[in-house]
Amino acid sequence: MDKIRKGDKVVIIAGKDKGKRGTVLARVDAEHVVVEGMNRAKKHVKPNPVKGVVGGVVDKDMPLHVSNVSLYNPVTQKADRVGFKTLEDGAKVRVFRSSGEVVGA
Repeated sequence: MDKIRKGDKVVIIAGKDKGKRGTVLARVDAEHVVVEGMNRAKKHVKPNPVKGVVGGVVDKDMPLHVSNVSLYNPVTQKADRVGFKTLEDGAKVRVFRSSGEVVGA
């Protein structure tokens, strides 16, 4: 079970976008995530009339390592660490380490 998932609100805790908040758009692999509007890079794209792609320079969101992002806790308005807890019904859920509240509840 991953601590950070697609759709989570996160805070960047290291790198050139440190302190900014965004939403996780995708999990690239087990250790990398793409955050909306963060870690932008310029990419030069060749035109491809078959695919309908116009050439030029485009901004692309590049992957970040999961160690450089932390889940955003809306109650405390800060970044928070994530732990796991098993409920009475056997469901395994993510919880905020600072408060013990269930993530997304």
